[in-house]
Amino acid sequence: MIGTDNNYMQRCLDLALKGKSNVKPNPMVGCVIVYQDKIIGESYHKEYGKAHAEVNAINSVKDTDLLSESILYVNLEPCAHHGKTPPCSDLIIRMNIQRVVIGCQDSFAKVAGKGIDKMRKAGIQVDVGILEQESLELNSAFFTFHSKKRPYIILKWAQTLDGFIDVKRKPDDPIGINWITNTNLKLPVHKWRSEESAILVGAGTAINDNPKLDTREWHGKNPIRVLFSESDKLKQSLNILDDSTPTLVFTDRDIESKTNTEFIKINFEESPINDMLSILYEKELQSIIVEGGQKMLQSFIDLNLWDEARVLIGDKTFGEGLAAPKLNSKHKNNCRYSNDTIIHYFNKSWE
Repeated sequence: MIGTDNNYMQRCLDLALKGKSNVKPNPMVGCVIVYQDKIIGESYHKEYGKAHAEVNAINSVKDTDLLSESILYVNLEPCAHHGKTPPCSDLIIRMNIQRVVIGCQDSFAKVAGKGIDKMRKAGIQVDVGILEQESLELNSAFFTFHSKKRPYIILKWAQTLDGFIDVKRKPDDPIGINWITNTNLKLPVHKWRSEESAILVGAGTAINDNPKLDTREWHGKNPIRVLFSESDKLKQSLNILDDSTPTLVFTDRDIESKTNTEFIKINFEESPINDMLSILYEKELQSIIVEGGQKMLQSFIDLNLWDEARVLIGDKTFGEGLAAPKLNSKHKNNCRYSNDTIIHYFNKSWE
């Protein structure tokens, strides 16, 4: 039965991914209902604030009389509390489903085993841990946010074959990006942005590259822009300060906020990165991409404040310039994109 359970759980995971850009801060969840080894209903959590995967899957079953003889598969423990929707565990009990197979337990304090306990007390056979690691990894941002009380942190940079992320800049050099990778890579990069809550740069990157930090190359929601900069480095002409989209600016003095731009004062002399992350957690920003320069990226690495790194290696050399950050991790995988290489590193912080 384990092999069969694995197959149906994998289907749950595949379905869950469909909600990736629309369900935050909720986790991605897929649900499959099986009667006599045949799927009679399936769905996923489609949008934050709307019905959960279990509800959608149950509603997709044409003959509800079959539910009492069916198995419900779901990659995350059904909720047991009233949030924006009623508890899914109550619905499962009411539908008289006799067996529930779960990928992993929910670490969110309002759930955290309560849904499993409620269903077992109702006489339902509940099996937990089918494709558990895959289920944990799917929602690693969600689990990290709740367990570590900070956003899930993705470091991202591009570097040359000889290990540089920029040329040596001179004061009179024109503002703009020194492209290292093929510009076609902007498409997946902007897709990544659409999938996360926020995107961060420091003063150096904001001044030298003047990025917009939007998703113009991909149809998706712009992340909240975050700038980490002492006040004497702020230039109102920067794209990130154009007030066009929600932006948080962490700086060292009181500055009046604008319509879409909030200035937040922090102490740059003590633990500014930790202080910033605490505030982002309070604002319920579940994940953040750090696209800063070498100094900022290395600061996150040295503090072990990262969960994933996406390193884009272009098919060119600089000979000299600003060295790329140094990252040691045995957990990685590679993929090719035209003439460039993308290396994914993982810190395994959800384990």
